Amino acid sequence: MTSLLHGAAVSACVVLSASTAFAAYGRCSVDDPTGTPLNVRSAPNGAILTTLANGTEVEIVDEMRIGAKHWLFVARQGERLGWVFGAYVVCGQPGEARKAAPGQPAEQR
Repeated sequence: MTSLLHGAAVSACVVLSASTAFAAYGRCSVDDPTGTPLNVRSAPNGAILTTLANGTEVEIVDEMRIGAKHWLFVARQGERLGWVFGAYVVCGQPGEARKAAPGQPAEQR
């Protein structure tokens, strides 16, 4: 029982530290230059679960690199959605110039 409680405590700490780290990204939103809805997937390159329209605000829960591609696990209003291609999400603090999601070059506008 003690190891079960310890495991739960460690998991809670990992979740808290991850959410604290991703909070540094500020406000993030979908910004797909193709103008089509952004696919939300079960895994990077996985099955499509749903789509998000441009301008939809999302929270970054996790991130992963596969080769040169950067993937973000996103949530909306606390609901965990799935993985999106990181190049199509922009983040920034209110009043700050928009910047690309972590690890992505900012698009010239």
